[in-house]
Amino acid sequence: MVIATSVAASITASPLSRLLSHRLPPLLAAVRRRHPCEASGRRPLIATATSSHPTPGSALMADSIITSETPTSSSQLNPPSRIVCRVCQKQFSQYTCPRCNTRYCSLPCYKSHSIRCTESFMRDNVMEEMKQMEPADETKQKMLDILRRFHSEEEDDSMEDDGLTDASLSEETIEKIMSGVEITFDDLSAEEKKHFQRAVASGQLSKMIEPWDPWWLKPSAKTISLSPQGTQLVQPVTPNEPDPAAPSVPPGPTTALPPVNTLIGSSQPSPLLPVHLVDILYSYCFTLRVYNGEWESDAVGSTVTVMSVSNVLGQGGQPETVSEAVAHCLEQACGPAFGHMGGAQFGLAVLDDVASVLDLGSDGLVCALCDLHRMIKNGMKEMKGCDVEMKRKLKGGERKVYFLMCWVHEQGGEVWSSLVGLVMAEKNVAMEYVGNGKKGDWRKEERKRKVVIEEV
Repeated sequence: MVIATSVAASITASPLSRLLSHRLPPLLAAVRRRHPCEASGRRPLIATATSSHPTPGSALMADSIITSETPTSSSQLNPPSRIVCRVCQKQFSQYTCPRCNTRYCSLPCYKSHSIRCTESFMRDNVMEEMKQMEPADETKQKMLDILRRFHSEEEDDSMEDDGLTDASLSEETIEKIMSGVEITFDDLSAEEKKHFQRAVASGQLSKMIEPWDPWWLKPSAKTISLSPQGTQLVQPVTPNEPDPAAPSVPPGPTTALPPVNTLIGSSQPSPLLPVHLVDILYSYCFTLRVYNGEWESDAVGSTVTVMSVSNVLGQGGQPETVSEAVAHCLEQACGPAFGHMGGAQFGLAVLDDVASVLDLGSDGLVCALCDLHRMIKNGMKEMKGCDVEMKRKLKGGERKVYFLMCWVHEQGGEVWSSLVGLVMAEKNVAMEYVGNGKKGDWRKEERKRKVVIEEV
């Protein structure tokens, strides 16, 4: 046998023959007891070792104990040989790295033998596993829930307490939105329509609407001209307005306005009509701001808003000063019903709108009051199931607006310029109170002023 011949030759040729003759048989026997391989019938072409530290006879043994790959029978001097772990060099190797062919004995040795091999191995396994994975229905549902939560968090960042969240939308609606399909109100379910209407009514969607440019601030509003009877004339088109087909200013009356004396007989018009005009104009401008200039989309809601803000139309009030009229309107605009629209800042800004409408003169005021008159009439037609008291208030409000429109048509421009100064003065007073953090002091100040006027 090859191994026996090699051992015999090494013993007779080496000066360490006596030492090897005592150590070699126990060494081979220990190897066989620890790793018996007689039954394998095939041994690798490798040297046998027991330690990572070489001994005086180890080099000789590595050179001389060489096995062939031919099957042989095992014996005490011919045990099967194994490779030492290339990493720890303490244990026999049991595995081979598929990338660099390094022999190792355990998982810790594999992890430490080469970072490049381990990372590449893990990456390939992960990629292969992902390729074999197919999303199931449960996985798709989880992903859809994640997208819903993510979309809901984005909406919360831009709009607090949004009444129309993803939780109120069906999966079909969400899929349409994500695919870019335009959604109309008719596409919503009954529950979705309810959530949407609630969000619109509470003003929670106001930040998503582009601000409206009031008609009284457009260049064409300064060129309004009515006939001597108060009817609408041909309105000139200014080049600054891109869409001539769409009327930028509400049309005036279609029929001639009767003289005021034919409406009240021998009585004289009340000297408080300018004050009442401020109250009514404030409710009109406030309502158009709230409905973004499109009161026709909800004539009933617009009419209710006007009646709620105006003391003259809604409650039959008779304010005696501009300060009293402004104080009541601001209290309503900043109150619980409309406070979410913008609070005191929004309420004070409407006073600028009132002053702008007054600056247009009699013809511009007639057009504004005519638009308000149409709003109330349409609201009365569309309002169903209202009680007798509400109908009486609406009818009385309509008559007051029409009478005021006839009275305005007969007034000169100096009346409106004086009224603008009073409105802006009250705004400055109100801004001072708001800036100092006071509330409800407008009426107290008005009572003080009224006493002074009476004494004078």
